[in-house]
Amino acid sequence: MQKYIISALVSNKSGVLNRISGLFSRRCYNIESLTVSATEDNAFSRMTIVLIGDEYVKEQVFKQMDKLIDVKKIMIAEEGKSVYRELLLIKVKAEPEVRSEIVQIQEIYRAKVVDCSLHTMILELTGETSKLNGFIAVLEPYGILEMARTGITALTRGEECIKDRKDYNELI
Repeated sequence: MQKYIISALVSNKSGVLNRISGLFSRRCYNIESLTVSATEDNAFSRMTIVLIGDEYVKEQVFKQMDKLIDVKKIMIAEEGKSVYRELLLIKVKAEPEVRSEIVQIQEIYRAKVVDCSLHTMILELTGETSKLNGFIAVLEPYGILEMARTGITALTRGEECIKDRKDYNELI
């Protein structure tokens, strides 16, 4: 099994997310991560979908997504040719006697302290998934109370843009 990061340009209107996620669930394909956001053009949204599967699963997802009218462009955000990022908010126990240790960890990972109370801290970190996983592992001994992750978002490096790509049908 391989991890595929699919970037899709879709119509920015209600029901599109439901139709695309329904496509995955009807075929029993699991979405490991899904991020949807606005783009520079109000008519479109960008979806970044992390899919685990083989080449056949990837091809089926592409073919099925391409049939949807609201899906304008689809591409794989290839490792090395793309920039991947994810956001993590994590709330940890931070009693006064260990708070300075947590601050040192925060500085090493270049995270931000976004909230601090008498007994807790909320930290924010952006980066690649492996960096976030490492940060979580280092903070576990202090007691993780809550956390939320955005999922991966990606853009291709260089001057290539998803809008400039040929339609999927033209590639096969």
